[in-house]
Amino acid sequence: MKYITIYIISILFFTNVLAQEADTALTLDDLKLEADTIGFNELDIDDMLNNVFSEKMDSMMSSWDIQNRFNFDNSEVRTLNFPKDLPDSVYIKRLKEIEQVVDLSYNKVVNNYIKMYTEKRRDLVEVMLGLSAYYFPIFEETLDKYDMPLEIKYLAIIESALNPTARSRVGANGLWQFMYGTARNMKLEITSFVDERRDPIKATDAAARYLSKLHDIYGDWHLAIAAYNCGPGNVNRAIRRSGGKRNYWEIYYRLPRETRGYVPAFIAATYTFEYYKEHNLVPRYPEIELSVDTVMVNDYLHFDQVSAKLDIEKEQLRALNPMYRRDVIPAKESKPYPLVLPNDVILDFVDLDTSIFAFERDKYFPDNTLMDPTTSNSSYFTPVDIKGKAKVVYTVKAGDNVGFISSWFHVRASDLRYWNNIRRDMIRVGQKLAIYVPEKEKEKYEQVTNMSFAQKQASIGKSSTTTTRETKPLDPNYEYYTVRKGDTLWDIAQKYAGISADEIMRLNELKNDRGLYIGQKLKIKRKG
Repeated sequence: MKYITIYIISILFFTNVLAQEADTALTLDDLKLEADTIGFNELDIDDMLNNVFSEKMDSMMSSWDIQNRFNFDNSEVRTLNFPKDLPDSVYIKRLKEIEQVVDLSYNKVVNNYIKMYTEKRRDLVEVMLGLSAYYFPIFEETLDKYDMPLEIKYLAIIESALNPTARSRVGANGLWQFMYGTARNMKLEITSFVDERRDPIKATDAAARYLSKLHDIYGDWHLAIAAYNCGPGNVNRAIRRSGGKRNYWEIYYRLPRETRGYVPAFIAATYTFEYYKEHNLVPRYPEIELSVDTVMVNDYLHFDQVSAKLDIEKEQLRALNPMYRRDVIPAKESKPYPLVLPNDVILDFVDLDTSIFAFERDKYFPDNTLMDPTTSNSSYFTPVDIKGKAKVVYTVKAGDNVGFISSWFHVRASDLRYWNNIRRDMIRVGQKLAIYVPEKEKEKYEQVTNMSFAQKQASIGKSSTTTTRETKPLDPNYEYYTVRKGDTLWDIAQKYAGISADEIMRLNELKNDRGLYIGQKLKIKRKG
């Protein structure tokens, strides 16, 4: 057993759902907040329901882990009746009876989220009830460690629908949906091979520490939860714009749209998981109960090696070990990593460890080294490892674009987007961009912000002229479009009937949107 050390953790992957909690002494007036006093409108509420949760819940339902462990036979009919349109008094009384520290207010928005969970998305909630039996004990142990309210565990329902590989449109990742910068600040490891935002234990510990800090700032769990979603800066601005008010409901419409639904959804999730039986929601468990164990690996290991030698699918290894981004455990004697396995194969792994590590080793680790991740055929984007690099801040100037900036700093455009959550290459003048460069060259790159456009182009051996193509005479056989800020090839194609984005790319010798820059003139084929 040269390569591994048994790590004494043995937990049932799915067990009975946690029991409901007991009474509290809150008054009815403390819990009831009439919707009319805030002026909610149904369109606003519906938008939040659609935008905030459908994507996360649908992503969770489509994952291999869910599809292969739960029975979703189309012939299965859930015939249970369930209550609908309960009076407000029922919800208020039940919320009042939940033992909690976080205030569980009730209003029209909360009511809409409760209906989403208990009426509209019942199948998804039943799966999450089953998943909670695995994840909630992990969450509760960590929250108890930091003396935090245990009901904070329901925040993961809102964040990721208990999907450890959930990834948002702006790059937040894992059960607790950490952005890259926040994760690094909370000491989570993110490299080309490992992303601890996806590790249930490490990410939960980071989330608890971060939420505890936010609560120390605001002294209020609603505001701390809101800040977890949209950042302290947005909450501080909402407080300032409301004249210094520090009640979540009083700053409600000063918050970003998604965050407005965040606290109500948390309250509704708490209600639903505490009263699922009253709504005839039945937890869905996997067809075969699965227990798992963890071993510590002390040498490089590929999931294919494990799958080939043990009776386990690679997809199952991925589901149990979501923190490994490229099916590789980059372990060393000086830095071991955990491997989670089904309990029924753990002893086989221990017995066969030498042959598993030796299996086609030269194929997976030539010369006993990790393969260059940029040459992998994995579809998962892998940012450059910033360990040992220095952070510099660049202020966007008029005329800048992602392609220019990445070339000036000698970084990949994809990394620049990842570090700064840039979507569709949209940046704005005055925006601050974080860029990671070699430590020894930090001082050189810090000067780039103060350079003129001509100086920056000269630093990479190019003329300050935006492009030589613009000096060519315009061909009268074509129309020309001048690229504006925020344009994409798809946007431009929509302006011309019968013209596709692919056609514009071919005609202008572009590979993708990254070849666009403000002021560029694009050929457009004349129609008719």
